[in-house]
Amino acid sequence: MNLKLLFAWRYFKAKKSTNAINIIAWISITAIIIGTAALILVLSVFNGFEGLVKTLYSSFYTDLKVMPASGKTITITDAQLQKLKGINGVKNFSLIAEEKALLQNGESKSPVYLKGVDENYRYITGIANSLIRGSYDLGNEDTASLILGSGIENAIGIMTDRSLFPLTLYLPKKNGTDLLDPMQAISASSVTARGTFVIQQDFDNKYAITNIGFVKKELGLGKDDYSGLEISITDPSAADVMKKSVEGVFGDKEYKVQTRYEQNQGLYSVMSNEKWIIFAVLSLILVVAAFNMIGALTMLVLEKQKDISVLHALGGNNSFIRGIFLNEGILLALIGGAIGMMLAVVIAYLQVNLKLIPLSGDSFLIDYFPVKLQFSDFILVGITVFIIAFIASWLPARKAVANEFSLRSE
Repeated sequence: MNLKLLFAWRYFKAKKSTNAINIIAWISITAIIIGTAALILVLSVFNGFEGLVKTLYSSFYTDLKVMPASGKTITITDAQLQKLKGINGVKNFSLIAEEKALLQNGESKSPVYLKGVDENYRYITGIANSLIRGSYDLGNEDTASLILGSGIENAIGIMTDRSLFPLTLYLPKKNGTDLLDPMQAISASSVTARGTFVIQQDFDNKYAITNIGFVKKELGLGKDDYSGLEISITDPSAADVMKKSVEGVFGDKEYKVQTRYEQNQGLYSVMSNEKWIIFAVLSLILVVAAFNMIGALTMLVLEKQKDISVLHALGGNNSFIRGIFLNEGILLALIGGAIGMMLAVVIAYLQVNLKLIPLSGDSFLIDYFPVKLQFSDFILVGITVFIIAFIASWLPARKAVANEFSLRSE
């Protein structure tokens, strides 16, 4: 064992002449335990919610999406689709046509974001696996069927598996508005609701899925005109690399290719910022522990004046004396940090298996706080504890060295 650490360990175990030193030292350790456990648990809860949100959003957003760089539509030719099929790593893709619309059931109306998709769409998203009622039936170009988000279903007052009467769907035409007869710029079609999906409120209250041929016909789009192209890849972690390959097919002037993260950049940025803000706030617990540590080590330095004098007489230099008290502070941090990490692991295990802390309310997909431990969080918290302990130990350690001459003169 390192000689400095050995001295620090003996000082920690030894009975002090003033009991207050022991009390303050254990208060410091307790504060470090609480701070360490709190940091890891809060980060783990954020990891759990982040993983849950990403899972939900991955059920709707694909790994890559090709969109117009400007305007509402892009031209996608058969030649481009053949090139896309030839890219190693592309699993599947679906052409889409989207537009805002109004869905009416008698007196009940609801704005919707109508998304026309082809037959491949069910294989690149989780819509088909998220149905709570009805069936995955999009109809065809002439007789369209809708799969509604649960929020839209509630807004228009139907249940898709018991809907007997057709709905009316209003869509804007591509040619624009006729000032003499504005109604000529809007198409009205009869559609049937066939299924209901539940993923997340952002989607459930907004989207209705239907056949792409129907949407293109109603909007008056050309054969190669689309709103976008959604792509799934075999290795989602390689999205950035695959993005460049897809950009090579479509170019970067009229087309814009985005990864799933870029499609939801605002959401992920907010989640990340919240995580680091909470981390900074909870780190204040460790700062409180640092003040206690400074007090305990300062009192220890005053009590060990004779020991310091003897060590100087035996040839101990300033660096050696300073190192003893630095190691004393780091030792307190190691004990508190290690116990805090073990406590966090135990609490996290109990939460996952016994669901100790429930989520209030009935609107959540889960009824307990999700927890996901990550090794990187333990490293981060450990480094934070070490830095705070080192800074807190430095002042008493300097005091021990500064008193060298007066101590040796006694």
